[in-house]
Amino acid sequence: MDTTDNKIRCFGNGKPLYAAYHDHEWGIPAHDDRHLFEMLILEGAQAGLSWETILNKREGYRRCFHWFDVHTVAAMTDAELEALREDPAIVRNRLKIYSARKNALVFMQIQEAFGSFNDYLWAFVDGKPIVNHWANSKEVPVTTTQSDALAKDLKKRGMSFVGSTIMYAYMQAVGVVNDHTANCWLAPSCK
Repeated sequence: MDTTDNKIRCFGNGKPLYAAYHDHEWGIPAHDDRHLFEMLILEGAQAGLSWETILNKREGYRRCFHWFDVHTVAAMTDAELEALREDPAIVRNRLKIYSARKNALVFMQIQEAFGSFNDYLWAFVDGKPIVNHWANSKEVPVTTTQSDALAKDLKKRGMSFVGSTIMYAYMQAVGVVNDHTANCWLAPSCK
């Protein structure tokens, strides 16, 4: 639990970067495909690491992956991706780096089929955010039937680093799910 600025938050470590992410992004419905792509890549990069690591490298990811322009990422060459393995501004895991291009290609296919990735994603919750009312972080699940379905569909389409746990974190990150806990200053009952 974070208490930066005397505000109780669902998570964090008292650092301003975490507080800003919690207060201005996490749980807030997002509909911009560029942002949805960015968060998809960042959540996949986080697998096995702390979210703080990814937040600290976020600007590096933006630079290395062309500010998450999906068409540019999809067109990155093997040589460009290999060069990123030497860049300390991002997590230098080869599979995660290459998955950005692979996932960009699938992302564009989804945009073509559904009109936007936004329309595709929000269909998993009938277009409305799931607003939970958890007493504390111990009650918050790591997967749900919706994240299971999303993960299964994305994997079937060819994406990687999109397991159900990663997809639930993604759904929280982009506001498809609002899991602010009861004691958080942004709890749904406080809005």
